[in-house]
Amino acid sequence: MGVSGSGKTTIGELLATRFGLPFFDADDFHSAANIEKMRNGVALNDQDRQPWLSGLAENIRLWRNSGGAVLACSALKESYRQLLTTNSQAYWVFLNGHPELILQRLQKRTDHYMSPGLLDSQFSVLEKPAYGIHADVSLPVDVIVEQIAVSIDKTNRSSEFGFIGLGVMGKSLALNLAEKGVAISVYNRHVAGFEEGIANSFVTVNKHHAAIQGFENLVDFVRSIKRPRKILLMIFAGAIDAQIAELADLMEPGDVLIDGGNSNYKQTAERAEALAKNQLFFIGAGVSGGEEGARKGPAIMPGGSSEAYSLCERYFNLMAARDKSGKPCSAYIGPEGSGHFVKMVHNGIEYAEMQLLAEVYSLLRNHLEITGTGIIEILKAWNLFEQGSYLLEITIDILQKKEGDELLLDKILDKAQQKGTGNWSVGAALEYGVPYSPLSEAVMARSLSAMKSERVKAAKLYPQGPKPANQNSADFINSLKNAYQAARIINHEIGFNLMQQASAQNGWQLNLSEIARIWTNGCIIRSSLMQELSETLKTSNSILMAPTVVEKMSGRQKDFRFIVAQGMQAGFALPVFSAALNHFLGFITANSTANLLQAQRDYFGAHTYQRKNDPEGSYFHTDWKPQG
Repeated sequence: MGVSGSGKTTIGELLATRFGLPFFDADDFHSAANIEKMRNGVALNDQDRQPWLSGLAENIRLWRNSGGAVLACSALKESYRQLLTTNSQAYWVFLNGHPELILQRLQKRTDHYMSPGLLDSQFSVLEKPAYGIHADVSLPVDVIVEQIAVSIDKTNRSSEFGFIGLGVMGKSLALNLAEKGVAISVYNRHVAGFEEGIANSFVTVNKHHAAIQGFENLVDFVRSIKRPRKILLMIFAGAIDAQIAELADLMEPGDVLIDGGNSNYKQTAERAEALAKNQLFFIGAGVSGGEEGARKGPAIMPGGSSEAYSLCERYFNLMAARDKSGKPCSAYIGPEGSGHFVKMVHNGIEYAEMQLLAEVYSLLRNHLEITGTGIIEILKAWNLFEQGSYLLEITIDILQKKEGDELLLDKILDKAQQKGTGNWSVGAALEYGVPYSPLSEAVMARSLSAMKSERVKAAKLYPQGPKPANQNSADFINSLKNAYQAARIINHEIGFNLMQQASAQNGWQLNLSEIARIWTNGCIIRSSLMQELSETLKTSNSILMAPTVVEKMSGRQKDFRFIVAQGMQAGFALPVFSAALNHFLGFITANSTANLLQAQRDYFGAHTYQRKNDPEGSYFHTDWKPQG
């Protein structure tokens, strides 16, 4: 396609010979009236072209069914191109050239009804396609044909699945799927001097995987994937909308875009709604497991329309880790942004579990003054039983890493960073009215750690400082083990409660037991506790109300309270331990002090209150000021 004089017939005939296909020139299908009109220097309008385009569309369908063909056609408008290929797939080749060059060619042409005077009218209506193969007509003809042929050959090797973004996670997931025998295409943005040739380099390094195609051009990348296309975006949140906008112009109804990054669940829902207007599907898929998980099998939490999920289910299942029964650690989460919501909660629990282990380490190292080697032995013993978890395993590995004779850990600056999902989960808890203090404290602990210079100054002003223990360390360690497990149950209860409330308010119908099952392998918070919870949540929506949990928590209450009291009395900050204990004590208090809060609210704001044992649930207001 292209304006008259761009070389469509010449290039088309050579391509037809190259591929062993018949060649047709669209000009030969014009009616006598159209030809006469153009011969007289009058441009055709849409009404003139309609019968011609409809006839060509039918011929294209017939040619495709009989093995294909090459057609040279101006097809200047997008509406023309859509009409031509309504019921047929086509490879569009746009011959692009400067108006002056093409005018020179037209002026040399003889015995053609297309007058050079009509060229301006063609350029005025030309809508250059954002897709297809674009060829520069100023190049030699043989070079143009070779470039087009190579592009078509490459595009014809259709992939089943596409990846955009070849950072650590993107590369790992791409190799994960390629090793399962799935033909994939990969693409990475081009940033001069910073990100150049990433996709081609990835293919070169992994050339033993014949099923991987690399693309530096987004148009070619999209065209290389079979329809309906499935494309996974593994890019940072700030670039997601720009990338989606580019892809939306290239993709076709029924194609699926998948955001595998840590995006806000509300934005995911908005993106899905916007793309649906173009009949494109959008899935927000939480992916957890880090680099190793992505490479060997992560936990995947896809949310969106069930129709979109059904198109991608096979690929999610192939990439995912497997649970103890061999089932994929991936399942349909629910509609809208529910997949990213569940991943956000996952990260909130992750924050709390990491901080809790940091507090355990602090008490063992600084309160009991146990060496790194001694702590390793304690944690290894814990990991063999119900305390076992991935985070505990990596903590043991960290404590074994030395630089010379010193722990590398002791040389790391104590300023923790965060990417935002923890903050989002705190905001969501406030929005849905869910008590979330232990997980909130994990986020706040990172924020407080960032105040390094202020903390150093404050430590000099308040020199009392933490004190080592003077009690039996074996008893303390046993109590700490029980308190640690009790706090972990609280952390998980809070996260699952947030999911339950969001599900009820949004109509998501989340399956909490299935979510826990997904999290039993591949993800960062996988653990023996999660294995138990996947079973517990089959019969109970509240972890703390489940009979087996009640029994465990009852037996650990004393140790839980002891560790928090002793640790804080000695001067150690225990934000998650203490918040978890406060949450638990508040949860098991039948008659709380909230009655005083209600009275205070009614006093200064006439907010009213309800009375105990009032079956009507009526609201009352009292004039609280003493009379006289």
